[in-house]
Amino acid sequence: MAKEYSFDISAKIDMQNFKNAINMADKEVANRYDFKGTSYEINYREKDKLLVLIASSDNKLDALKDIVIAKLLRQDLSSKVLEELKTEDSSGNNRKMTFKIVDYIESKEAKKITAEIKKLKLKVNAQIEGDAIRVKGKSLDELQKVISEIRSQEWEAPLVFENMR
Repeated sequence: MAKEYSFDISAKIDMQNFKNAINMADKEVANRYDFKGTSYEINYREKDKLLVLIASSDNKLDALKDIVIAKLLRQDLSSKVLEELKTEDSSGNNRKMTFKIVDYIESKEAKKITAEIKKLKLKVNAQIEGDAIRVKGKSLDELQKVISEIRSQEWEAPLVFENMR
């Protein structure tokens, strides 16, 4: 009997890398000249899966966001792990930006991904299993084609391809 291979498509985040990126961003902002004497805050709420940035003005808030995204990219995380929820006024004449941390694929998007895999007309099978999509096939080459095709397209979730066996 021929061996069957598989891999998973998910949006899991390496949380240690995420925390490292947040800590590095906080250290960089503490040492930056343009933030000296101003109030800012980088607040990661692990249980709520939220990241809150607070700064004294919109310009500082944008700079803070850019620093955080740069640190995420340096830790091999996609900028898509942060979904901006709202920007609002905060206490003390500050501005506050709230981000949701995206570490899952929404069911609508998972259905689109499986439909795209079926459109490829390869001898593979894609199934949604919980918060991941399992792709199975008898040929490693066909699985590699699926990975490259899905990677080349634009998706809302930060896709991760793992567990190739």
